[in-house]
Amino acid sequence: MPLSPERRSAALAAVTAVALLAASGCSGTPGSDRADASDAALGNPAGGNARATSIPGDLTTQHLRWKTCRAPSASEGGGTAPSPLPGGTRWQCATMKAPLDYAKPGGATIDLALIRAKARDTKHRIGSLIFNFGGPGGSGITGLPAFAKDYEKLRSRYDLVSFDPRGVGLSDGVRCENAKQLDAYFAQDATPTTPAQEKAFTKGLADFAAACEKNSGKILPYVGTTNAARDMELMRQVLGDKKLYYFGISYGTELGGVYAHLYPKSVGRAVFDAVVDPTQNSEQGSLGQAKGFQLALDNFEKDCLARGAACRLPGSTPKEIQSFIIDLLNRIEKHPIQGIGARKLTGTQATNGVAQALYSKDFWPYLEQGLDEADGGNGALLLALSDSLNGRDQNGQYSNLQAANVAVNCADSKERYTLAQTKERLPAFRKASPVFGDYLGWGLMSCSRWPVKGQWRTPDVSAPGSAPILIVGNTGDPATPYAGAKAMATALGKGVGVELTYHGQGHGSYDSGDRCVQNAVNGYLLDGKVPAAGTVCK
Repeated sequence: MPLSPERRSAALAAVTAVALLAASGCSGTPGSDRADASDAALGNPAGGNARATSIPGDLTTQHLRWKTCRAPSASEGGGTAPSPLPGGTRWQCATMKAPLDYAKPGGATIDLALIRAKARDTKHRIGSLIFNFGGPGGSGITGLPAFAKDYEKLRSRYDLVSFDPRGVGLSDGVRCENAKQLDAYFAQDATPTTPAQEKAFTKGLADFAAACEKNSGKILPYVGTTNAARDMELMRQVLGDKKLYYFGISYGTELGGVYAHLYPKSVGRAVFDAVVDPTQNSEQGSLGQAKGFQLALDNFEKDCLARGAACRLPGSTPKEIQSFIIDLLNRIEKHPIQGIGARKLTGTQATNGVAQALYSKDFWPYLEQGLDEADGGNGALLLALSDSLNGRDQNGQYSNLQAANVAVNCADSKERYTLAQTKERLPAFRKASPVFGDYLGWGLMSCSRWPVKGQWRTPDVSAPGSAPILIVGNTGDPATPYAGAKAMATALGKGVGVELTYHGQGHGSYDSGDRCVQNAVNGYLLDGKVPAAGTVCK
């Protein structure tokens, strides 16, 4: 059946500001050494011994000029201006200046875009609750209004605040290739099997990196997570809060961990949901994602079978359904099918679409429908899902989501895999996932031609002296596997990381609507009640 506007809209709405499969890691030479962000040369991701110097008072005391928010820019994903919240509260936007290079705080500055919705109960207001929805590369200017209904209870005592991190959206967003070039880039074969395909794949990576350097070379050295964490500390001061109140999701948990390491005494109440494992390097993280997405696909297949004749996919066992999916993806790889308009659905885009639908159980019906329709030669729904993951709108315009994702990952990670090193590791990825293994394995080369050196192989998130941080892990999370929650809690240090487990599906826990999770998170953020370590929500 044709893809209706309603279906396509729902598919595009599947985009999440979270860890992204398409550019999941800037991986390279394996290693496990950890960089102490406080010892790195700020603004120079290659590291060094330079220390941050005092930020000029005109920055720490700057006055933000809040104005009614306009419609998001194309780089933020486009759309309409955010609608008023319940009670008529309007969204306000402002720009904060921060040092471009924290090693030279009195030098050039960068403008960071902020958004807020003021607390309902001003008499009992706690402060500003700052959100980062992940990616890296997700725009907080569009993300917070999109998910605001889920956080309305928190707005009772907090101003809800988010921002476009440096290099994202309106905050000097990284620009690389144009829309036509990106259409070709995302359609190319990302799992090459012949020398000619390998040459085309590596050329695509080189061309993309060269375009990023040409169009955004001045900012690329300064978009790493350490600088984003320092931006949040400046933001805390400018907003007038004595402590940082923070809600980090997916990559936002890594950002929060780095902040806690740098400024443990400034941490107020913080929640990490959909937790990145800070002890894993890029290769280990990508391999973990391969296992995580495979687990989510297995759960999808079991769920489909449980519905009996209502399941539209062929097979009487999960293994048979998976064989059908693998065969379908292989067929599309060899012979792309009709997509949307004149665009074909390629094997890479089909895999992308499957992955996107696994971010939330709510989108499993679209995955089932998309696979069924693709089997009949109609790839429109899977292509729409793939587009949403890549930040492409229905008009063919791209946000800078993927460009920023690669830029931040490559500024952070030291690892640079060669073609030979990548091919050596493919068997391990295929073993982890017969569906996603090749795709994530080849993704190790994402930073192979990047013009800026990375800062670490793993970040240091140890935060002795910090207030408790609530760590929420989802056992069915495909993008940030459950084991990362325990690893983060341990790495933060004794008495800091407090782990809570949610037995669920999809990426993240709080937005699942589970009352147990939400009560625990709300109780901590609103009333300071720390759940018992090891609390389980089912």
